[in-house]
Amino acid sequence: MTTETLQHRAHEWLGRVVEDTATGRTGTLRAIAPDTDNPRPLAWLAPVGGGREWTTAPAALAEPAPDTAC
Repeated sequence: MTTETLQHRAHEWLGRVVEDTATGRTGTLRAIAPDTDNPRPLAWLAPVGGGREWTTAPAALAEPAPDTAC
């Protein structure tokens, strides 16, 4: 499948740890894409170290910590 098929959207923070200000949780931003039941885009986050993925509104994302990868 292509990203167009999945309706994923580009976002500069993909793969970065961000805060979900709606819940206060932090996680890795995995995708900006609609859910199957709702066409509006959601932010898909996964907990650092593993666990159950969750969704939030993209507007609820707080700027990630600085990227320290070399």
